[in-house]
Order: sequence, then structure tokens, then C-alpha cells
Amino acid sequence: MQYEVQSPLAGKTALVTGGSSGIGAAAVRALAQAGARVAIGYLNGAARAEALCAELPGAGHFTLRLPLLDAAAHSAAAEAIGSRFKSLDVLVHSAGYTQRIAHQDIDALTPDLYNELLTVNAGGPYAITRALLPWLQKSPEAVVVAVSSVSAFTGSGSNMAYCAAKAALDTTIRSLARAFGPIRFLSVSPAAVDTEFVAGRSREDLHTHAEKTALGRVVTPEDVAQAILASVSILKTATGVRLVIDGGHSL
Repeated sequence: MQYEVQSPLAGKTALVTGGSSGIGAAAVRALAQAGARVAIGYLNGAARAEALCAELPGAGHFTLRLPLLDAAAHSAAAEAIGSRFKSLDVLVHSAGYTQRIAHQDIDALTPDLYNELLTVNAGGPYAITRALLPWLQKSPEAVVVAVSSVSAFTGSGSNMAYCAAKAALDTTIRSLARAFGPIRFLSVSPAAVDTEFVAGRSREDLHTHAEKTALGRVVTPEDVAQAILASVSILKTATGVRLVIDGGHSL
């Protein structure tokens, strides 16, 4: 059996939410380098998204503003994908947000904030998937990959609501896989990644913690992007599952 290693996604189309920075930007680069045409979804990083788009290899890439909880924006994104791509082969959910709140600090994690974090990080990916499902169904090999977290099953993370949201996201991915095959749905689950996603978390904190793990190194956005790429282009019979890429954090 031979594998196409140069451009495994040649002719494929992809949308990455939260694609202007961090894990999302790394995923955009990996998918484009593999040959895909990529739509870069962003919230407030329009300039970053445009700069990233300009540096990508290949042609046909574009940017679009895609808030997680804006139904009108989701409909507009679906229209843009349909107009430009005609179908969607890859959807990567990288957008989300959190706050660093000690689990004991229930005064800071109010019920309203808890529900907001749950809705954004779990409800947002569901809503976007729902809006784009007709275009995913036009692809013979569509894949949806959600960037989750080991917080979903360890209960340890930036705050309790974030842990709950990632658990809900994983379960939603599993349910979607059962309901909408042959579209494949997967989660990739890192621990702390070397980005600025969690305000107040220093690089020193990341390295100190990483030294205690089995592999002894920090997980990078590129590590996560390669796991996303593998989920799309190599793991052709994987669906409804969680791919843990935490360097041994959860051991």
C-alpha cells in the first residue's frame, strides 16, 4: 500500500475556527501545507487572520469572522463555504476561551460564568457543526476534529466550568459520530499547550510542569496541529474517539 505524503489533502477544503492564532493558526498552516484550501475563522483577530492567509502555500484560502455564539455569522459562514468551496471536507474546532480560576474559588466562578463557559466551549462547536453539516455531507470523506483537553477526563484545568465544557464537547463529538456517519468526528486532547490561551499562565509554569511528565517536554501548537492532520489524513477508520496527545500528563 502506498501513501501520498507530499499533498495528502490536495483538492480538499477545510475550515478552522479560532484560526488566527495559537493551535488554530498551527492547524491552518498544517492543513494548507498538506494541500488543502483553508477558510480561517476568527473572532477579533482579523489582521492576524489576513496575514496568515497571505503566507499560506497554495491558493483559494480566505478569512471569515466566526463568533462561537452568533447564529447569523454561522449562516453567513455556511453560505461563504458553499459559494467558494461547494463542499467542506475538514472542520476543525479550535476556538474557545477560559479564565484561570482556582477550583476552590467558587465565589469567582459564578453560575452565570459557569454557564457562559459551558455554552461557548461546548455549545459553540455544536452550533457551527450544525450550520455546516449540509456542506460536510457533500464530501465523501468529511472529518470534524474538535480541540478538546485532558481536563475533560481529569477534572483538572483552568477552572471547573472549562473541565465540564470539554467533557460535554467530547460527548457531543461521540454522539455526532454515531448519528452522522460516514462523516468522522474526533477529539484531540492535549494538556497545557505553549500558547497564550490561559491568561496568567507563564511559560515557566508550563516547563516546570512538563518536567514532571513522562516525556518531559511542553506540548506545542504544532504538536496538536500534527495530531489534527493525522486524524484527517491517516486515521481513516477512527471516529467518535478521543486522541490524547498530552506528553504523558494524564499518566
